[in-house]
Amino acid sequence: MPNYTVSHTGGEYTSFQLLFIALVSLALYLGFTMVQTIRHRSFFISPQNKLLADQKEESSDGQLSRRKTLVSCFMLVLCLGIVVMMAKLLSKDVEHIVLSFGAPKSVVGVIIAGIVLLPEGLAAFRAAKNDQIQTSLNLAFGSALASIGLSIPAIAIISVIFGIRMTLGIDIKSTVLLGLSLFIITVSLATGKTNIMQGVVLVGIFLIYLFISIVP
Repeated sequence: MPNYTVSHTGGEYTSFQLLFIALVSLALYLGFTMVQTIRHRSFFISPQNKLLADQKEESSDGQLSRRKTLVSCFMLVLCLGIVVMMAKLLSKDVEHIVLSFGAPKSVVGVIIAGIVLLPEGLAAFRAAKNDQIQTSLNLAFGSALASIGLSIPAIAIISVIFGIRMTLGIDIKSTVLLGLSLFIITVSLATGKTNIMQGVVLVGIFLIYLFISIVP
């Protein structure tokens, strides 16, 4: 959208537009979290673990659950802060390596994003390998939604407060690849069944994106 709005040029939002997009992203993340943990929690629990989870809920104390929730939230914020600081420290070294190879500066963002998402990505891969598909999907959904729904609001607020210019628009090549990815995912979800070929196509699109980022 930033490439097609007229209030600002160069793939950038105005401050008011940026804050609005930040609120929408945060609302989407909160909505997904509510669906996953409260409204439709049963959709995200594998059948073999559903009975065990129900038994734990019946036998657990409410106060203990609230305390665990608060501790978990604190640890989540702490770990996210550590990951962001590590990414910040690594960015200069990664940028130096990328530029020394003559690759575009945009590759730095791709590498940093890969590093940030690596722990959850490996956990999702390990769960899928152990035939724990629901756990793998939960990790993938949570990681993707958090990367968008939390990162964009945080960066947008910092950008507006400190007057930092931020470009969210993507070029036409990335737009085409994004459209292809959404089309393949829509085909998979519309039929209710999927197979390995659709996954191979999505991986192929991702590899093409990485390739054109390095060799534009």
